[in-house]
Amino acid sequence: MKKGFVRLAGLLAPTLITAAAFAEEVASTHTAASGNTGFALAIAAGFAIGVAALGGALGQGRAATAALEGIARNPDAAAKIQTPMIIALALIESLVIYALVIAFLLMGKI
Repeated sequence: MKKGFVRLAGLLAPTLITAAAFAEEVASTHTAASGNTGFALAIAAGFAIGVAALGGALGQGRAATAALEGIARNPDAAAKIQTPMIIALALIESLVIYALVIAFLLMGKI
């Protein structure tokens, strides 16, 4: 567990630390596409979609695995397990779709 936390911190630290280096003062006449703002928003949108898709895929995999193990142990309960599993998969997928919508909204602010 400790190794995983150290690896995660090592991966996230450069991302969080370099964000301050790219911060800049807001000018009095702000233009939406000034400087590298469009590039940064495109990178952020792509990163958000990637993380959301990864998290959604892992969540759906675990949900399907648990449901299939439950059905394998008790085949008579397949109908009772299948409906909540499909609802759970739909809710997990909706979170990924929300991330896609947010990415589109970010890209609309260029």
